Order: sequence, then C-alpha cells, then structure tokens
Amino acid sequence: MATCPRCLRPIPPGYGVAACVYCGQPLMAPAAPGSVAWVAMPPGGYTPPPPRRRSRYLGPPAYAFPPRWGFPLITWRRPTSIVSVPPGPALRAKSLAGTAVPLLWLAAFISLLAAVAELWRYRLLLASRFDALPAGQLRLSDALVVTGGVVAALACGLAALVSLLWVLRAYAAAAELAGVRPSRSPAVVVAGWLVPVANLLIPGSTLAEIEHAALGRPAARRPTPSVLLMAWWASWVAGVLLAWLTIAWSFQDSTQAQADGVLLHAAADVVAAVVAILTAIVVRSLTRLLQPVDTEHVRRMQLLAVRPATASAPAPAPAPAVINSPGGR
Repeated sequence: MATCPRCLRPIPPGYGVAACVYCGQPLMAPAAPGSVAWVAMPPGGYTPPPPRRRSRYLGPPAYAFPPRWGFPLITWRRPTSIVSVPPGPALRAKSLAGTAVPLLWLAAFISLLAAVAELWRYRLLLASRFDALPAGQLRLSDALVVTGGVVAALACGLAALVSLLWVLRAYAAAAELAGVRPSRSPAVVVAGWLVPVANLLIPGSTLAEIEHAALGRPAARRPTPSVLLMAWWASWVAGVLLAWLTIAWSFQDSTQAQADGVLLHAAADVVAAVVAILTAIVVRSLTRLLQPVDTEHVRRMQLLAVRPATASAPAPAPAPAVINSPGGR
C-alpha cells in the first residue's frame, strides 16, 4: 500500500489519483526503468502541525462595573438649541412654483400634440371628399385625437390645480410683503378663477395685485399690469372664450359643423398651449419677485475713479464805479 510522503497516511487502494486524498500532496507515479524521480521535501522531513485545541466557551464578556461608553441612558427628545421656524407663504409659493412650472410646460407640449392630431383629422376630412380613405389611417387618427384630447385635459387640469394653489400662496406672500391685509379671501380667489364670467376678470386683477406688491409699489396706488401680465390676461380671456365656443359648437349635428368643430378644437389646443407657456413664465417671474434678495447673486459694483465736479466759469468782475465829484474833471 502506498503512503503519502507528506502526511504519512496510507493511500486507500482503488484510488487512481495523482494526489493524496487527505492533504493534497502530489503523488509520483512509479518511476520507469532508467528514469530519475525527484521529490521535494522540506529540510528535516515533513512534520504535520499539532492539532489546534479549541478553548471552551465561557459566555458573553462580563464587566466588574457598568461600562461608561455608549449612548447616554436618556430618552431622545427634540433639540431645543435650534428653533424651528415654519415656512412662510413666500417659501411655500416657491416650492409650489417648482412643481407648477414643469407641469405647465408639459401641458403645453401635450396640447400642441393634440392640436397636430386635430389638424391631421381635418386634412383627412378634406381628402375624403374625393376618394375613400384607408381604414388604418382613420383608426390611427381617431386614436390620436381621443388619446391627445384626454391626456391634454388631464395635464391641463393638473397644471391648473397646482397653479391655483400657487396663486393662493403668492397672494398671501404679496400681502405679507406689502404689510397689508389681503383684499380677497382664499374662497373668493378660487371662485373668481372657476365661476364663469368672473374668471375673465378676477385672475388678471389678482395677478396684477401680486405683481404690484412684489415690486414694492405703494399700496394706495392702483395696480398697473406689466406687458407680460397683459399678454397673459389677453391669452387667458381668449382661451376661456374659445373653450366655451368649442363646447357650444359640439352640440351641432350637421356635417359642416362637425368639420368646423375640428378646427375649433385645434385652435383651442393651440391657445391652451400659449396660455400654459405664458403662465409658466408669469409664475416664475412673480416667484422671483416675491423672494428676498440673495446677496450672493447680486452683481457687485467696483469704484474705478472719482472725478471732481466741473468748475463753473468765474463770474466777470464788476466794473468799477465812477464817482464824479463836483467840479472835478
């Protein structure tokens, strides 16, 4: 029986392996006649390491006295060194503007896509006067119009809801900045944006009051809307009137009325996109005006030279008075 030269254990018979099954020591095959077999061994021969004795488990560590390290033995409490200040209306308006502006841009993009779908439907209506149209184009056009209309309505509704919340916060922030009491309650502001006929006047005047207070103008003076605000107001009125006209036009049943309704829907979508874009610009502009001035982003001015005031030309000397003495020459 062969023996492992490393662990000196006998190799079990029947194992045709080239290494020891216990320690992995390579085993040399029987040397052929006339050949030389070299075996590398450590000096003094191989001695297996002594078996390691395992110590008995004595349980968890014990301390002669309670340890001083670790967390204090008190319950957690809210820190009192830092006084928490609730966010004001200006900060809330800024946070809502960060949500309203992207939603408004998204609503504008989807409204433009819906307008393109409506225009394509009108083009198919014009082409159908002379020839039959493929069924695939009709199904695709109907799918685009319905999907675009529903998604555009949802996007515009969500953007309008967040924008209305921003108006409430900005209105309160403007009143706080001007040091006056708001002239309208939140319920009146909301009703002015939703009630027909009133939503043609109240939204523009509300934003004009916000702009007036944000610019630091006197509270006793009547607000004068800027050019941007007047453009938004005009687009808003046009959008509201066009929406009413489109809804009223949809109750007509004639073929020509339905074809004209496609153009009205396309125009309403385009105007809705314009209103959304202008609203995003107005929200961002008024939000910046309501925020306190950040000194880190203020442009610094450097004094380069001091020029003396221009000296005025010297006044001419008065002519000497001539006194004629009596009898003098």
